[in-house]
Amino acid sequence: MAGYARPEMLVETSWVTEHLNDPKIRIVESDEDILEYEKWHVPGAVRIDWFTDLQHPEKRDFLTQEQFEKLMSERGISNETTIVFYGDKHNWFAVYSLWLCRYFGHDESKLKVMNGGRVKWQTDGRPTTKEVPQYPRASYKAKEPNSSIRAFRDEVLASLNLKNRALVDVRSPDEYSGKLLHMPGYPQEGAQRGGHIPGAFSIPWAQAVKPEDSTFKSLDELKALYQKFGVTPDKDVIAYCRIGERSAHTWFVLTYLLGYPKVKNYDGSWTEWGNLVNVPIKKGTEP
Repeated sequence: MAGYARPEMLVETSWVTEHLNDPKIRIVESDEDILEYEKWHVPGAVRIDWFTDLQHPEKRDFLTQEQFEKLMSERGISNETTIVFYGDKHNWFAVYSLWLCRYFGHDESKLKVMNGGRVKWQTDGRPTTKEVPQYPRASYKAKEPNSSIRAFRDEVLASLNLKNRALVDVRSPDEYSGKLLHMPGYPQEGAQRGGHIPGAFSIPWAQAVKPEDSTFKSLDELKALYQKFGVTPDKDVIAYCRIGERSAHTWFVLTYLLGYPKVKNYDGSWTEWGNLVNVPIKKGTEP
């Protein structure tokens, strides 16, 4: 597909339509807006809520390995299940959920994203339903967390002066410059200080998709988007945003569409960095 490094990671709405009744496949909707699933969803799709299902109930972290196993089992997902994610907002939380599945070791050959998400499914005139499916409980065994795709603050801090690394700030330009302390429309997720991590390039996440139908841009367009900033495959890349959802989207693009071998998502992102004591922050439009 379009020359991507891992084209099998993306499937079109036609492919999903052909596999609606395939018992080896589980379609998962994961949205920013929790009401979208109730309005309509792909027939047979289950919902995974990024906040209530994927976050730890008591501390800022993801659910535990055991809790992840329970979640997958309850959704009728086994280790042999191929999971197809889709959602709203250019699939940002769909890809965030996929990233967490990789974090807990789900086979990447059994993970896919429906290109274009809810927008493309609806504009293509595909079938929808409000019926919530019920599947038998499955057996799922997660692996130990995969540290190769997740960055923590100490690693980010230690990497600031390394020449072989690239930091990618995928937030809006006003968040990057420090004009805003939060994502537009999300004031509850702000920080004490505005700006960006020194050396980080501003490459807003949504530039990777076509605004008219939410599908990913071509390989050549994606290469040009990142490589003009020197974000190249030979670098150790760390992407961040505010809480890790937009940067998970960029992680997917760099890892699976462009084939970069060393990409991490710093999910602590700006709501952590902008509240830390004695860490460097830069304001303005320059890295």
